[in-house]
Amino acid sequence: MPRYLTDQDIADFRAELCRVATERFARYGYDGVTMRQLAEALGCSPKTPYRYFKDKADILSTVRAQAFARFAETLEAAAATATNPIDRMRRVGGAYMRFAAEHPHAYRIMFEIDQPIDGSNADLVRESDRAHRLITSRSEELAAAGLIDVDPQLFGWSLWAASHGVVMLQKAGMLKHGPDQRTLGEFLGMTMFRGAAKVKK
Repeated sequence: MPRYLTDQDIADFRAELCRVATERFARYGYDGVTMRQLAEALGCSPKTPYRYFKDKADILSTVRAQAFARFAETLEAAAATATNPIDRMRRVGGAYMRFAAEHPHAYRIMFEIDQPIDGSNADLVRESDRAHRLITSRSEELAAAGLIDVDPQLFGWSLWAASHGVVMLQKAGMLKHGPDQRTLGEFLGMTMFRGAAKVKK
């Protein structure tokens, strides 16, 4: 007689499937992972994952949405500890670097796997937008306070591009004989801020 699954059983299995999938997608990419491999890693029938997700693309969208949510929560928590726009920019930048270092699999599936972020997964759209707004809103806050004299959207996206570049250099092992990731990130952020700062007349 089949065992009845409780809501907790279902939630636990989904969580474990997502944990395994995050690690596998990060290591092997989308094409290097199959539903059968995920089932084997979980010790279940090849058909079992299909009871919880439509297909492999659905699993990837779900774990990416979860990663963006954790990422956004980390940045939000950092922003909440600051008392002024400049300190908030620095703290959010530091949180970005820490997240990338502490959650490499999550970071990779967010930014290194080519999957459209469209209406096919509302959670992924919402959480990726949330993360993007948290990063670029720091520059809008600086502009509103009269601290920078450049297009805040361009400045925010430039800060994001610089931060991602530092993370990728670290992941490629290119910072072994250079500054550490945090130091380089802070230097880039403050240098860009000084270049964009409003000149007092």
